[in-house]
Amino acid sequence: MNEDFINTLLLTGKLATWTTVVLFLIGMPLAYLLAYKRFWFKSLLEAFISMPMVLPPTVLGFYMLVAYSPQNAFGRFLEQHFDVRLAFSFEGVLIASVVFSLPFMIQPLQNGLVAIPQSLREAAYTLGKSEFTTFYRVLIPNMIPSIITALAMTFAHCIGEFGVVIMVGGNMPGETRVASIAIYDEVQALNYDVANQYSLVLFLISLAILTVIYSMNRKPAS
Repeated sequence: MNEDFINTLLLTGKLATWTTVVLFLIGMPLAYLLAYKRFWFKSLLEAFISMPMVLPPTVLGFYMLVAYSPQNAFGRFLEQHFDVRLAFSFEGVLIASVVFSLPFMIQPLQNGLVAIPQSLREAAYTLGKSEFTTFYRVLIPNMIPSIITALAMTFAHCIGEFGVVIMVGGNMPGETRVASIAIYDEVQALNYDVANQYSLVLFLISLAILTVIYSMNRKPAS
């Protein structure tokens, strides 16, 4: 295996890891909000979160790229005040990856919270526990399989991302060229052996992740 092959896989893992970490920090409070709170734009928020599951990745990538442009307010603000350009950068791809992977993190967490009997929360409140303490000491321990599923699904989804990455980050070795893009490049260059190596690694990682998910969620036979 050459250095470029290793670096591409490391960059893929870096993107998937950072996306998963950021989404977990965002996803837990957001999933709690969606599971237990009522507010007038809740359905709209849930629809927005679920959009990446039905929207072509290139559509989301296009709009993210437009937003990053200095010709638009967000991109112009970042460039003028922070001297930052997100287009065709790892940071820009990371933000797009977080947005594109939202449902893969939030939906399993939300489902895990909804599945917890309401009596557990009520018992904790009766004992004088705060909402945060109840969340940390009661809810989280009872939704570990859902947390593992959310983390694993998000990571697995990220390592296979193509459309969003190519639209927002292009194909820059060491910066935005992840394994899915490398596979496409190698096939275009008729380097099927190298494309097979990338594909096999992603296949094995995805298989291992899905095996963990199904193992964690297997119900004991009655």
